[in-house]
Amino acid sequence: MKNKLKVLRAERGWSQETLAHHLGVTRQTINAIERGKYDPSLPLAFKLAKLFETSIEGIFEFQEG
Repeated sequence: MKNKLKVLRAERGWSQETLAHHLGVTRQTINAIERGKYDPSLPLAFKLAKLFETSIEGIFEFQEG
């Protein structure tokens, strides 16, 4: 799944560690999501959307296959 998390995080000047702290996850989780190696749970996706004041679709783009 493609995402804009790195861009959104950079726009706020946040490190992966800072974003992880806001969400209650590890920096490694943020890194894995940004690299497309891990798809977040639905509750985490909603937390991200709320934090960045956008929709889930504003962060993540579903790709078939």
